[in-house]
Amino acid sequence: MQEKFVSPTALQGSGFSIDDAGQDSTWSWRRGTHSSSDLDVLRRNVRLTSDTSVCFSNPDTTVQLREEHEMLHRSKSATETPNRTHGPRPRHRHGGHRPDAATSEKSGLLLFVLLIAQLMVILDITAVNIALPSLASDLQLTGSDISWTITSYSLIFGSLLLFGGRAADLLGKRRMFLTGLGIFTTSSFASAMAGTAGALFAARAGQGLGAAMLSPAALAIIMSAFQGSQRAKALAAWGAVGGAGAAIGVLVGGLLTEFTDWRMIFYVNIPLAAALAIAAMKIIPADTKKPRWKGLDLRGAILATTSLGAIVFAITQAEGAGWTSVQTHLFGLGGLAGLAAFAALERRTDTPLLRIERLADRAVGGGLFLMLAAAGSIFGLFLLSSLYLQNVLGWGPLSTGLAFIPLALAAGVGAHASGHIVSKHGVRGPLAGAFLVAAAGMTLLAHVGENGSYVRDVLPGMLVGGLGLGVAVVSVSIAILTGAREGETGMISGLNSTGHEIGGTVGIAIFSTIAAGSGAIAGPQAASGIAHAFIAAGLLAAVASLVAVAVLPRARHFVPKMRLNPGAMPSH
Repeated sequence: MQEKFVSPTALQGSGFSIDDAGQDSTWSWRRGTHSSSDLDVLRRNVRLTSDTSVCFSNPDTTVQLREEHEMLHRSKSATETPNRTHGPRPRHRHGGHRPDAATSEKSGLLLFVLLIAQLMVILDITAVNIALPSLASDLQLTGSDISWTITSYSLIFGSLLLFGGRAADLLGKRRMFLTGLGIFTTSSFASAMAGTAGALFAARAGQGLGAAMLSPAALAIIMSAFQGSQRAKALAAWGAVGGAGAAIGVLVGGLLTEFTDWRMIFYVNIPLAAALAIAAMKIIPADTKKPRWKGLDLRGAILATTSLGAIVFAITQAEGAGWTSVQTHLFGLGGLAGLAAFAALERRTDTPLLRIERLADRAVGGGLFLMLAAAGSIFGLFLLSSLYLQNVLGWGPLSTGLAFIPLALAAGVGAHASGHIVSKHGVRGPLAGAFLVAAAGMTLLAHVGENGSYVRDVLPGMLVGGLGLGVAVVSVSIAILTGAREGETGMISGLNSTGHEIGGTVGIAIFSTIAAGSGAIAGPQAASGIAHAFIAAGLLAAVASLVAVAVLPRARHFVPKMRLNPGAMPSH
């Protein structure tokens, strides 16, 4: 992208709007519908193209200039509207729908479809956790084989999200959404029909592939369809699904496992996916551009997928193989070396899977780290609480699922409030506070004991921790996604989702290993190990709070970016 330094006064009268492009003084022009005189002023005074970045020394002047332009256009449109001198004025019918109301209703339906699709993906993750004992007994899974029911899904899902996000940019968001939905549904049927462990693991990997295509495409559609404050609210709803949906999945898994069979967890996806496909065909805007296969970075996709997969495999299997084993070091260090090679490759690729330089942005790079911490904390909260309730207190699947309802409500409240908080106070302060609240919740949960109770030892920490993490997950998403370029929303949303899934997978591996450090994962003696894992989760949240203060941009720099049509911002 070229850069041209100009004075704001040189742009007066051009009729163009200014959008924040990232650093404190960098801005870009986005051409809309203007008259020929507007274009003449632009060519004469600035001589810009759509790929030119404009740099100013005073962002506040630029903001005021844009506001003046918008007021000028509104007044100009009003004066150019012909006066009606003949005939009666049009009457407003109470039974009719105004265009803006119809548009709002359509946007609401679009968001509903996308959120239900994401909820289906999340429910499939958490519901399986509750069904594991029944599933393992039916398919005769023992030892480490049981964990592959989860790992085969999370490995493919987490490591392919970047590719799915890039594919949404190049092949079309709607196409990728429908394709991913189809693969996920087919694989759900195969999982329900699986008669052997190998068949189940392969089908679960297929579900991960479908989810890796569907989830970033859905988030990219949100980023393209919603602007300004409406986008912040839509992202808050997306975060609420991510936070509360996990607990809802535990409840659904408990109900289906208790009263039917573990296979119903997969069967239930089929009619839901069919309804989503019909609705998506009618509501999601069609892709206007042809698929661009040439731009897909297949080498980067293979390298990133293999590297992330190796790291996730090393961590998830380290509990059984040992953290100091050759297997753990081979896959872990090999995965890190692969990511370094991926970064070097992407910097030399014309159409990269991920623009590595975007990570230099404090909100994006810092936000990615914080997403890993937030997702690891909330996944760990679900895992450790479930282990304590079932393995120490002896609760069943249904009662355990019901016990997570307060956590779901707390996370949902936090996610809903985060959109309003961030729009006024930015992401730095809210995230620092949210992680401190989460750390306090984990500290409360660290008091669980062999003879503990749900109301005294679990519920308070669930409520406090869930509220803080609900705010954190959504705030981090807003930090990462606000600066997504129009042609890269899929890529950035894929990066955001990758951080969530990989962070959750790493969190589960680490916290489960600490919980098993006492030598037992079931029975009263397991309480001490679970308490130690909660302490580690609290320390992680406290460190994340410090990172948020040190790394993220201040509110005075971030908030204007959200108010200046974030859908057009080329950089953070």
